[in-house]
Amino acid sequence: MVGGLLRCYPVSFLVLAPYVLLILPMAVINDNPQTGFIVFLVGLALLGSVSVESVGLLFGRPDPQWRQGMQQATRRYRRIYPLARLVTLTGMVANVVGTHVGRGTIVTQVSGELSDTPLAMVCALFSGWGTLGFALLVGSRLSGALSPRGLYCWVAALVGVEAYVAVLTARSAPLVALVFFVAAAGAVCGVFRLRHLLLWTVVLLLAWPAMFAQRNSIREERGVTVDSRVTAADRLRLDSQLTAVAPFAVPVEIGQPGVTDYFRYGLVPRVLDPDRPALSTGQQINQFLGGGPTSSYTFLLLGNVWFFEGPVGVVVVHAFWAGFVALLLRWRGRPGPARLTVFCLVFSDVLLWSGTYPDSTIGFLQHVVSAVPVFLLLGLTRVASAPRDTPLVGAVR
Repeated sequence: MVGGLLRCYPVSFLVLAPYVLLILPMAVINDNPQTGFIVFLVGLALLGSVSVESVGLLFGRPDPQWRQGMQQATRRYRRIYPLARLVTLTGMVANVVGTHVGRGTIVTQVSGELSDTPLAMVCALFSGWGTLGFALLVGSRLSGALSPRGLYCWVAALVGVEAYVAVLTARSAPLVALVFFVAAAGAVCGVFRLRHLLLWTVVLLLAWPAMFAQRNSIREERGVTVDSRVTAADRLRLDSQLTAVAPFAVPVEIGQPGVTDYFRYGLVPRVLDPDRPALSTGQQINQFLGGGPTSSYTFLLLGNVWFFEGPVGVVVVHAFWAGFVALLLRWRGRPGPARLTVFCLVFSDVLLWSGTYPDSTIGFLQHVVSAVPVFLLLGLTRVASAPRDTPLVGAVR
């Protein structure tokens, strides 16, 4: 029943979960005077997502026999698990190699420059393949080609690689974002139990002080100034980060990406346009607030949408993506691996609570372009029909 409810309201669940688990409790515990503003913002987002998802139920609900339906939907993709292994390993290798040549490090962020070596550009072509690999692993699990233990091992490998990259880059945000995305997408797809996810949340919160201290020590070793007055508990005050947007008359224009930038940055790989400047709306916001260009600041996803688009924008943005996700899950029957992959990209890029809008939307377009070879391989491995009496290898009954 819970799984069915999550698949009926996936976008609303993704919006609400971080606020129920962390942001609103921190606001209440610390007596944030803008708690009402946070509730108002969440309400606007839910107004857009819940209304569209509720209307979508009138045209059909997700398959109540989700696992059986997904097994039938992926039955024609006989090589989905080998492809999932290939994509996941490629994504992890590209992530590590790209980091070693300077992509995404705190030093690069402070300098405002991008690594322009050929190897870094090649690694950038595989940006998002970790998410693609996870989506295909979920498809493999739902199809019966991958056991629960195997899925957990792959998830541990993905998180372990991201933790290693966090040590190299001195940035913990991508690691936290990956863990939250994997938990949320896995819950909606029915491969993780909610009680296990709650346990992971508690473990992550308990480990956060040590992670924060380690991150600061790495930054200091690399010559980056760290404000010692900001504690690990202060860094969890995401409610304060969000409510910092409340005093401004919205929408605000600070030179954020426009329509042409969506096409230039989202659809054209940097290897074909190496001279374009780095895109960082977070740095633009920091300068707007009176800071320098070497630091970045966001109001979280909801705050950024409010800042740039106003209250109507918060409703419209979440309504649009709620409709898009509903189509992915229900259009022409059960979602196959390709639609499941795009669904995961929406969760990891566009709707993740920590995303920097509108950069996160551009990142989604970049990752869809990067996924085109994966979609082609899926098409090539798809057979016309599969014998109904031939079980998949390793099928779980």
